[in-house]
Amino acid sequence: MAAKARATGNAAQRQARAAALREAERRRDRQRRAIWISASAVAVVVVILAALVIVKVSGGGSSTAAPGATGPASPAVVAGVTKVPAAALNTVGVGSVSALPKPLDSPALTADGKPRVLYIGAEYCPYCAAERWGMAVALSRFGTWSGLQTTSSSATDVDPSTPTLSFHGATYTSPYLSFTGVEETTNVPDGKGYKPLDTPTAADAALLTKYDAPPYVAASAQGAIPFVDIGGRYLISGASYDPKLLAGKTHEQVAAALADPTSTLAKAIDGTANTITATLCSITKNKPANVCTNSTISQIGVQIDAQR
Repeated sequence: MAAKARATGNAAQRQARAAALREAERRRDRQRRAIWISASAVAVVVVILAALVIVKVSGGGSSTAAPGATGPASPAVVAGVTKVPAAALNTVGVGSVSALPKPLDSPALTADGKPRVLYIGAEYCPYCAAERWGMAVALSRFGTWSGLQTTSSSATDVDPSTPTLSFHGATYTSPYLSFTGVEETTNVPDGKGYKPLDTPTAADAALLTKYDAPPYVAASAQGAIPFVDIGGRYLISGASYDPKLLAGKTHEQVAAALADPTSTLAKAIDGTANTITATLCSITKNKPANVCTNSTISQIGVQIDAQR
């Protein structure tokens, strides 16, 4: 009975946290986009939702739009993400990135004698969906991915069904860095939240609690995901660009666009990858040299550190 009570309590805590994260994301979304929703628009949404409920009931409870399932990324997606031409990345520079990583003065975050990157997100989250693309590109310049997954954000949240990668089940190896990817929930609804997936360690959860809050982030974004701690030196909270740019795209289309520096997606995703690369070069002491001595990356690093 005691074990059952603890399990029930843990589930309740996860659902409460998921609800809090979604609310933080919605606040940030409202702040960034400054959207005023009219009463007539709300009425339309209510009518659509009512229609969906009727469809679900008449269909015996089956869903008409199942959430995007996680599965292995196709070879085309893996190649597109891990082999972005250096020329394309250099041409994009910062691109259309709207938020740079923030310098962070905290104890060094390490693992196995190497600087460590901690990512905490969730598969339902559209902001995580956007940020993962750039993170995967940046980290591929320092190491090797295996087991990358593809999925989509929640079909019922803001920026629904945003195509993305998932770090759940993926492995990253690098002589320069250690990476921890935590996807706390799936994109499958479960009560008031989503079905649980990965659980951060107590130490990692403590980093999230401390640094994903004022004065490190704005009060309106407190508790938002994705949360990325880059070696204790830099912080990312939220997406570096608008997830709306990915709407209607397949995973293959997103991956293919990264090689074209004139594309809207490359300017957002490659730009994000470059800003993350600059922070990674800082914590690896400019290794590997073929990546970190690049003038584009060096200039972006100066721009990021100027925020200190």
